[in-house]
Amino acid sequence: MAEAEQDGVSGAPAAPPRYRGALHPDTWEQELEAIPMFMKRCPAEIDAARQPELACLQSLLFDEERSPAELARMYKNEGNEYFKEKDYGRALAAYSEGLRRRCGDAELDAVLLTNRAAAHFHLGNYRSALNDAIQAKKLKPTHLKAIIRGALCHMELKNFVEAIAWCEEGLQIDSKEKKLVEMRAKADKLKRTQDRDARKAKVMERKEQCQKEFLLAAIKERNIKLVLEPSDEEEEVSDGLAEISLDGFHSGSATGAKVHLDADGSLSWPVLFLYPEHEQTDFTVAFHESSRFIDHLMVMFAELPPWDLEKKYRPNNLELYFEDEEREEMYEVNPEHTLLQVLQHERYFVKAGTPAVLVFAKRSPFSKKYFSGKKVHRL
Repeated sequence: MAEAEQDGVSGAPAAPPRYRGALHPDTWEQELEAIPMFMKRCPAEIDAARQPELACLQSLLFDEERSPAELARMYKNEGNEYFKEKDYGRALAAYSEGLRRRCGDAELDAVLLTNRAAAHFHLGNYRSALNDAIQAKKLKPTHLKAIIRGALCHMELKNFVEAIAWCEEGLQIDSKEKKLVEMRAKADKLKRTQDRDARKAKVMERKEQCQKEFLLAAIKERNIKLVLEPSDEEEEVSDGLAEISLDGFHSGSATGAKVHLDADGSLSWPVLFLYPEHEQTDFTVAFHESSRFIDHLMVMFAELPPWDLEKKYRPNNLELYFEDEEREEMYEVNPEHTLLQVLQHERYFVKAGTPAVLVFAKRSPFSKKYFSGKKVHRL
């Protein structure tokens, strides 16, 4: 018994010997797929060293001794097979190969171009598809499939006037072509909708321009100075509003708020409060020009902010300033003053459409350090 176990004989029947080249029982499906006759899909790239059978078949199929027209037809058929499998990328490549043969057959080239246009279309390449349809129609003006494909491309590109023209051209060839009849009706409906939307947009644009002009007039009337912040240039003071960006860090990234004119002719501004000592900010979306700063501070600091661990930021213990960056000077703001009073200060400039004020705890060591080297205009 011990000797039998040592020799590895347990009484079980021995496995039958495998013949050379046999499929392994665990991987036979993958191995079968590698045999050209049983392949369900051809690989995109054929490696002659690893796949000699495929390389041989390919060389037989695309023998350079064949005429350009024969090769073009073969590539067309290959592309059609890929197209049926919805493998539009390979179909496109096959049709392109057929066109590169320059077979000289205008009708065959028109078919290849139309088929490639269909592949481009299904890949979402509507402009390329349209170009192929145009070329196909030049080669064969009565090629209805090319006309239908071109009309479909114009529909996807929202060129409804051109889509209607292509449909009408096709209907002259076949007045009962269902696809063209339906597409013509749809394009006409969408064109009317597009025209209506364009008119609405134009009216809205004129309305917005008028509102902007009224807003600009109100700002100029109050002698409020606006600052443009052009890239790679020095800041410049402007009385124009068209170029002013009201988004960015100051407003757009927070809520998209902008200065606006109320029905009673009053201005409301987005205002930024900065707390340099704690690197924190507060943002007021609509600060009415006649509101006082102290009124906003009473609301904002009704409860201590979580970052104020020393409990210094109380409404009656705060100092407000604005900075004149050009002169490197600081101006203290009276909390009892309204926003309009501050904006009308001779050295206040509104940047990026958003007034900003700096807030410090009174007599704090940080504010003294912050003000060092700057001239400070106290109340």
